[in-house]
Amino acid sequence: MDVVEYTDRLLKNAKESSRKIASAGSLLKNRALEKIAEDLRANKQQIISENKKDLNTAAEMGLSSSVIDRLTLTDARIDDMADGVMTIVGLRDPVGEVLDGCVRPNGLKISKVRVPLGVVAIIYEARPNVTADAAALCLKTGNATILRGGKESIHSNVAIYKVIESALESAGLDKRCVQVMETVDRAAVDILLKADEYVDVIIPRGGESLIRAITGKSTIPVIKHYQGICHTYVDKFADLQMALDICVNAKAQRPATCNAMETMLVHKDVADSFLPESIVKLREAGVEIKGCKDTLDVLTRHKDKLPDNCIDDIKLATDEDWATEYLDMVLSVKVTQSLDEAIDHIAKYGSAHSDAIVTENYANAERFTAEVDSAATYVNASTRFTDGGEFGMGAEIGISTDKLHARGPMGLPELTSYKYIVHGNGQVRG
Repeated sequence: MDVVEYTDRLLKNAKESSRKIASAGSLLKNRALEKIAEDLRANKQQIISENKKDLNTAAEMGLSSSVIDRLTLTDARIDDMADGVMTIVGLRDPVGEVLDGCVRPNGLKISKVRVPLGVVAIIYEARPNVTADAAALCLKTGNATILRGGKESIHSNVAIYKVIESALESAGLDKRCVQVMETVDRAAVDILLKADEYVDVIIPRGGESLIRAITGKSTIPVIKHYQGICHTYVDKFADLQMALDICVNAKAQRPATCNAMETMLVHKDVADSFLPESIVKLREAGVEIKGCKDTLDVLTRHKDKLPDNCIDDIKLATDEDWATEYLDMVLSVKVTQSLDEAIDHIAKYGSAHSDAIVTENYANAERFTAEVDSAATYVNASTRFTDGGEFGMGAEIGISTDKLHARGPMGLPELTSYKYIVHGNGQVRG
C-alpha cells in the first residue's frame, strides 16, 4: 500500500471512529483506560525490546545524550506511563458538562454543553511516553486521535500503540479511535496537514523548528507554543531571600524545560544587594551568566563578594541573548530602571509563556499580572509550576501560548469544544 492510500485509510478510520467514541460514556472510557494501564505493565519486556531498536538507531545517528535519554524506556518509565493513564481515569470527564443555559421568553431551553473536538492529530518528537499520554487524554475526552511520533522512536511508538489497540478492543471500544502512523515517510505528514475534511485540530509537541514547519503547511487549526522565553523580575520591593530561592529554582531545577527562567530582570534599587549573592548561587548551581553592562558594573563594584575570576567568566549579553530560549544552564541578566522597563522588556523579547514578579508591593504585582500578556503570570513563585500536573489538571496534552482555542497547560477541558442544545415544544420563528 502506498503512502497516499495508507494515510487516506488512516484519516477515514479516524473520522468514522470519532462519532462512536464521542458518544461513549465515562464508565466505558475509564474501563478502556484501566485496561491500557494494565497491559502496559504486562508488556514491559516487549516494549523495551522494541525500544532498544530505536536506541541503537539513535546511537548510529549520533543523536545527543539528552535526546537518547528522552527516548529511553525502562521498567520504571513504563510504570510511570501506566500511572499517568490511571491518573486520567481518576479525573472528571468534561464531556457533557453544561457550561451555561437559559430559558428564552418563547419557552426555548438553550444549553451550552461540552463536546469532544472530534479528530485530534498530535505530532511529536523523541518521546515515546507521549504515545500513551496523548492517547489516554484524547480517549477520556471522546476524541479520535492520530499520533505521529519521530522516526527515531518508531519501534517504541508502534509497540505502545499495539498494546493500546488491543486494550481498546478488549474493552469494547472501536480500536480505530487511537491510531499511530506506522510509516516514517514525511509525505504522510504532508497529507495529514492538508486533511481538513477529516482532522479538526493539530497539536505539535517539539522544538520551534518542528512547530513552525507544521504551522506553515497546515490547513487545519494548530495549537502551538513556539518558545518558552520565561522571565523573573525582582522588584525593588522584593523579599530578596525569596527572590533568590525563586530565581535559582526557576533556572537550575530543570533548565531544559519550556517553563524554566531564561532571563532574570532586577530593579536597579536592589541590584547591589541582590546580584552578587544571586550570581554566586547560580554559578554554584552550574549556570553560565550573560549580563547587561549595568549587571557587569554592579558585580565589578562588589567583586570582593565573588569568587576569583567570576566577572571574567560573565559575557556581555546581546539582543540575541534576550530573545534566546537556552533550554540549558545559561541565563541572561538585566538591570532595569523601573517596573515599566521590565514589562516593556518582556513584551519585546518574551514568548507569552510564563513570567514572574517577586514583590511585596500589591500595586506592582497587580500591574505586572495585568500588563504582562503571557499564558501564565506569577507573583512570588517560580515559573517552573506551569505544568498540567502542578495546576491540578492531573495531566496535560501540552502548553499553548496561543489565545485561541486554548491557553497555558492543556488538560481535559481544553480537548473539548462546546455546542448548543436547544429544546422546544413546537416553537417557530415569526
